Amino acid sequence: MEGVTVTRLAELVAGGGVAVLSGAGLSTESGIPDYRGPTGRARRAEPMTYQRFVGSAQARQRYWARSHVGWREIGQARPNAGHQAVAELERRGLLAGIVTQNVDGLHQAAGARRVIELHGGLDRVVCLSCRERTPRAELERRLRAANPAWEAAAARINPDGDAVLTDAQVTGFQVVDCVACGGVLKPDVVFFGENVPRPRVDECFALVAGASLLLVLGSSLTVRSGLRFVTKAALLGIPIAIVNQGETGGDADASLTLDAPLGPTLTELTTRLPVPAQ
Repeated sequence: MEGVTVTRLAELVAGGGVAVLSGAGLSTESGIPDYRGPTGRARRAEPMTYQRFVGSAQARQRYWARSHVGWREIGQARPNAGHQAVAELERRGLLAGIVTQNVDGLHQAAGARRVIELHGGLDRVVCLSCRERTPRAELERRLRAANPAWEAAAARINPDGDAVLTDAQVTGFQVVDCVACGGVLKPDVVFFGENVPRPRVDECFALVAGASLLLVLGSSLTVRSGLRFVTKAALLGIPIAIVNQGETGGDADASLTLDAPLGPTLTELTTRLPVPAQ
């Protein structure tokens, strides 16, 4: 039956004009855990909120110490077969674009170009005062220089690069500020309690509205951030296909659902599609 479902998915994708909405489940095969899928069911994460981050120097120290450790894992992650398959679909001219809820940059690392990072990217840092954006690698060099003797091993790493450390491990970690103006530095991602910039949301809605198919990959769709695009597609009568491990909040609106590992399934999808003539 699964083979039949992949065949049906291939028929939908072959028409082109596909908008992809990807979530954390697409990156688990790269070693990045998710919050709600098979690797995240036992996870008890307490993500940093925007309000705590801007309101407390102690909260920023805790965040950057944990993120400094977590970035080692996120920054070294490599695209898996699922990312490669999505990039191949783009190369074949079948995608209208990609909206990703992930902040790991793995779509781009796999070669995809038309990517909207709904929640931003961990590979960049923004100053909350002057708004200058700088590469994460530059910040990591400065943090290592400011903390030459500091070392900590994480109990686990969360999908947003937040490593779980004890309060004792965080003590003594030195945070650095913006080189240009001395302002507070924040990862260029949307924290809980922070709104996605409206122009970015509008761009995502426009992509979905102009698509022939919305293909959801590795998202449980349990929060409005991603579910709103499925709701929009359903209201417009745009077919929706979902590939995810486990049920999702959008299953009722989907024309096709496939509960299966993303990498093997998407790789098989590409083999069932005709290769365009050169």
